[in-house]
Amino acid sequence: MKVRHTGNESTEESEHQLYEAIASLRSVEEAKKFFEDLCTPTERQAMADRWRVVEPIKAGEAYRAIHEKTGVSVTTIGRVARCLTLGTGGYNLIYERLRRRNNASER
Repeated sequence: MKVRHTGNESTEESEHQLYEAIASLRSVEEAKKFFEDLCTPTERQAMADRWRVVEPIKAGEAYRAIHEKTGVSVTTIGRVARCLTLGTGGYNLIYERLRRRNNASER
């Protein structure tokens, strides 16, 4: 990760503005357009890989089995698992929110 030496205040403000921009997205299509402009294909794939392994980790699947099923590295799977248990709760928050929404729409 590149470190910019422009001062913490401007970095924090830039991050805040980015999060505000993401929070303002109104649809999957808007999100797709925004992230296609914002990120390289490799960056988007890395984020998609991380998200793809959340459900099998939460289901208790073995890391090797997840790797064999998804092709995502065991190292990445381990990092996501650590975030699920020791992180700030972001993965869990969104996973549960989407799970509830999907369960409600199935009724």
